[in-house]
Amino acid sequence: MDIKIKDVKVILTAPEGINLIVVKIITTEPGLYGLGCATFAYRHLAVKNLIENYIRPLVIGQEVSKIEQIWHLMHNNAYWRNGPIENNAISGIDMALWDIKGKLANMPVYDLLGGKCREGVPIYRHADGKDVNEICENISKYQEQGITNIRCQLGGYGGTYGDAPMTAPTGSPKGVYLDSKTYMRDTIKLFEDIRSKVGYDIGLCHDVHERIRPIEAIKFAKELEQFDLLFLEDAIPLDQGEWMRQLRDKTIIPLAQGELFNNPYEWKFMITEQLIDYIRIHISQIGGISPARKLQIFAEQFGVKTAWHGPGDMSPLAHAANIHIDLAAHNFGIQEWSGTEPPNFVIQDLKGPREALLDVFPGLPEYRNGYVYANDQPGLGVDINEEEAAKYPCENTVTTWTQTRLRDGTLQTP
Repeated sequence: MDIKIKDVKVILTAPEGINLIVVKIITTEPGLYGLGCATFAYRHLAVKNLIENYIRPLVIGQEVSKIEQIWHLMHNNAYWRNGPIENNAISGIDMALWDIKGKLANMPVYDLLGGKCREGVPIYRHADGKDVNEICENISKYQEQGITNIRCQLGGYGGTYGDAPMTAPTGSPKGVYLDSKTYMRDTIKLFEDIRSKVGYDIGLCHDVHERIRPIEAIKFAKELEQFDLLFLEDAIPLDQGEWMRQLRDKTIIPLAQGELFNNPYEWKFMITEQLIDYIRIHISQIGGISPARKLQIFAEQFGVKTAWHGPGDMSPLAHAANIHIDLAAHNFGIQEWSGTEPPNFVIQDLKGPREALLDVFPGLPEYRNGYVYANDQPGLGVDINEEEAAKYPCENTVTTWTQTRLRDGTLQTP
């Protein structure tokens, strides 16, 4: 059956106040469509423009069955490649085509990838707070719901957005002002206190968010070894990846890296030289299910496990794509989960109910007692209610949390 792409539609929605981008591929087969995630929350209009004005005319008329060929067509068409705007746009099409293929086969995507290696996907959640007592309270709430792995941060990633501190030169602008030494001392004390309160039966991890210098990261990792972390994430800035060799040589702490990766060259040497234990890429950031599946299989050959990025600034379609790859991946490690549970879930991500998200995206993967399960419907299993989505428009505002600065006012990696 020769089914082709008839049209491509971009749907913008923000049911939780976070800009989400959904791509809908309409086919020549009546009633058959696919959905994918193209979310780049902080440049959503750029992605929308790219899809509507460049990718849409490129793919209309293509056979929906030719996912690999269409991916390379989109990837090569602009000549310059591997940027976050282009990759997210490609991802929306790619995921939607996998969704369509699953619907045509009457199979969930994980079956198209070889079938389940496990019935459910173990996850980790985020616990932060203003002090160790608040963080431990949040850890206890998660433990009551069956969560056995938790990422712990003291007030986020260090620093608070606002006016420049007294240490900055006169006239320095607002920003998230950072002091690496204070951050490291406070975090070491945090994990010492957490372990003394909750013990060692729960897995803990921490995200540096690339906010310290590589030489500081080596010292930091060595001091954290005693607390038996599941992993330390993004300790080395993306553009200084060669430092991973020194970090690996100097510490035995498990290392996770890759949230900001766009280009295969950014992860290739880290995997082949076994410098990391977990690959942390954001699957829409590298172009969708097709390249993520290839990366997962590549990592398996070198003993590297997956721990896909799973934040709130990706749509439930991308969360579902994570879960489908996780279920079929022999080298799966752990899945970050931002919390797409039903509204009667006790913790509700510690931020409030999620009725709006559920109204817009029926068919979300289901959380139960420490694991997330695909809903086993054909394709990705997640739909979109466009009428509900329209109730939550995106906002085009200036992003402030990425305006991180050193104590002297110099801009720093966010």
